[in-house]
Amino acid sequence: MKEQYSMQGLLNTVREVFLPIKEDIEKKKILPSMPLVDCLMSGLALFNLKYPSLLKFDEDRKNIAYNMKHLYQINSLPSDTYMRERLDNVLPQEIRKAFKKLFSKVQRGKQLEAYKFIDNYYLLSLDGTGYFSSNEIHCDNCCIKQHRNGEVTYYHQMLSGALVHPDIQEVLPFAPEPIMKTDGTNKNDCERNAAKRFINDFRQEHPHLKIIVIEDGLSSNAPHIEVLKAHEMKFILIAKEADHKHLFEEFNALSKNELTLTRDKITHKFKWINGLELNDSNPDCKVNMLEYWEVTEKKTRHFAWVTDIPLKRDNVFNIMKGGRARWKIENETFNTLKNQGYHFEHNFGHGKRYLSTVFAHLMLLAFLMDQIQQLCCDRFKKALKQLKRKSNLWEKMRSLFFNFLIDSWDHLMQALAEEHKVRLVFDTS
Repeated sequence: MKEQYSMQGLLNTVREVFLPIKEDIEKKKILPSMPLVDCLMSGLALFNLKYPSLLKFDEDRKNIAYNMKHLYQINSLPSDTYMRERLDNVLPQEIRKAFKKLFSKVQRGKQLEAYKFIDNYYLLSLDGTGYFSSNEIHCDNCCIKQHRNGEVTYYHQMLSGALVHPDIQEVLPFAPEPIMKTDGTNKNDCERNAAKRFINDFRQEHPHLKIIVIEDGLSSNAPHIEVLKAHEMKFILIAKEADHKHLFEEFNALSKNELTLTRDKITHKFKWINGLELNDSNPDCKVNMLEYWEVTEKKTRHFAWVTDIPLKRDNVFNIMKGGRARWKIENETFNTLKNQGYHFEHNFGHGKRYLSTVFAHLMLLAFLMDQIQQLCCDRFKKALKQLKRKSNLWEKMRSLFFNFLIDSWDHLMQALAEEHKVRLVFDTS
């Protein structure tokens, strides 16, 4: 096991990023009674340990105090109310630095080599999701939906991006881009504007990373494609006939390249044309279109994509695999966060400024740390194999945290994997 990919190594990296963070507040009537880094690390621990609520975390605070201080390097453990108050004033973009630091650690360790796809490019899947909705609780940053019956829904969303590969289970998420109102604006933010910000920030942080962006049909429009090209990103975007009448009419009217393959009792049928107009409003926006059918004994599935990668007989199968890998942002990311113990849609705290968004960042950061361990840490892999399901792993981890005094993360992982010579001390306090 490489120590840098263990939980202790990852936590050390994150804590270094958290240490210099300051609250976004001009004047304080009362000086804070504990360092902000303790609140940030406690918030991260909340999601590392997969607590179902901040209230439950607070109820267990005394019993887990030793392990929290020892394993998370926390001097003082905040109450739930105090944590909310302090984190409410943290700018979410401060936390994104931890994502970059962890990604750089994986990159330097050559762990990204397996993610290389076509021509050494990496697949970046982008999609938006909601993480807060209420008819009553709201803040100045909430987007607002007015219903016909007069009711109002306040909500927060985010655009998330993750490095994916068709043949690798683990995904590596980047810092999300909040979709919310900013100070002084009354207009709702939207996914398209968030995508512009995400791509711009991504390119500033990773200027040399060769990227193919894979997205759903909402993104296959000329303005978004121009943004991708301006940032030297290639793309494979879903195209739907209802949204691209001109494109499909042109495609159907012209002679097409065709290929049929049969692999593992699945028939793959491809048709493609290079150099088509995306639509009649943007004749200069040229794309290559690939249409694909997956035929099995039970059913036939149909897909279509537009891309700027020249389509050929020897690459259409991989283009198809890359396009379909877009679903990993849904399945391996959002569905995991919602259904495998992360409690993504639970309201851990909304706050008056940034709290809801800060908690969303900390949860996704905890998820990234888990994915890195699942990819790189042998001890974590053994524990997960032993317990079979992640929900079992999280439950046993919380139980050990609550009932024993733990020397180190390495000993905790040994205990989770039920290996011998585990040094845990029963807490009789």
